[in-house]
Amino acid sequence: MNKPTRWTRLLPTLGPGTVWLLVFTLVPTLLIFYTSFLQRDPHGWLSGPLTLENYRRFFGIGPDGIDPLYLEILGRSLLLGLVTTVATVVIGFPFAFFIAGSPRKNLLLLLVVLPFWTNFLIRVYAWIVIFQRKGVLNALLGHFGLDPVLLYPSWTAVYVGTIYTYLPFLILPLYASVEKIDWTLLEAAHDLGAGRLRGFWHAVFPQTLPGLIAGVLLVFIPAVGTFVISDLLGAGKAILVGNVIQQQFGASRDWAFGSAAAFVLMAVVLTGLWLYARWAGERGMEELV
Repeated sequence: MNKPTRWTRLLPTLGPGTVWLLVFTLVPTLLIFYTSFLQRDPHGWLSGPLTLENYRRFFGIGPDGIDPLYLEILGRSLLLGLVTTVATVVIGFPFAFFIAGSPRKNLLLLLVVLPFWTNFLIRVYAWIVIFQRKGVLNALLGHFGLDPVLLYPSWTAVYVGTIYTYLPFLILPLYASVEKIDWTLLEAAHDLGAGRLRGFWHAVFPQTLPGLIAGVLLVFIPAVGTFVISDLLGAGKAILVGNVIQQQFGASRDWAFGSAAAFVLMAVVLTGLWLYARWAGERGMEELV
């Protein structure tokens, strides 16, 4: 009887996961990539021959010069992802420490995950009730004699809704790292003459990096591709690349151009992750990638 090899032992555990990734991740990605080179016929169906026209259209390359329309939309999406990520870090970083040091941490964690018990669309519509002209916010301002503010529809509402939606995705992994901090390192730093800020930066902050990086990725990637929040809170006026993709696969029925836009967005995000991985590798942070 042949002795089982290493791959034979790993196959029962890795096999199902590998098949799942191939069928539901790699194959759809390849289909999107192939579709992005097709064309839309007059009836809205995909047709050949293969062409780069969809990518030229997205990057605004035409006979009359360069039209930066879709590049500006992509830039707005990246800006939304960046601002959302920075805001969630500013809010979530101290809150994760507050949860870890609180005697009621279980209750606070419950409050963090509580929004997930409600449908995503209902939570977005709740912000419309708050921000609209006769909503909760303006009623509160009127109670104090202040003039009403028009926050719906607006980019401000989109940013607030996006930050609110993805804040738990940063707090939870960051809390997991904060909970495991070895505080004796901070005491050692103080014994060696480090002040509070320097001791925190060198002894505590590096221990939070695994959770912080995981949270940043969990926030930035979906925030860049969001379209429901901008569609509802922006009332069709806040157009992001996610809205463009959704429209092409919906009302416009231009699956070829939608696939090209989706692949450009995917390529931009993956390029950013690759650049970060190289930067982390050069700084000896490979284990955090």
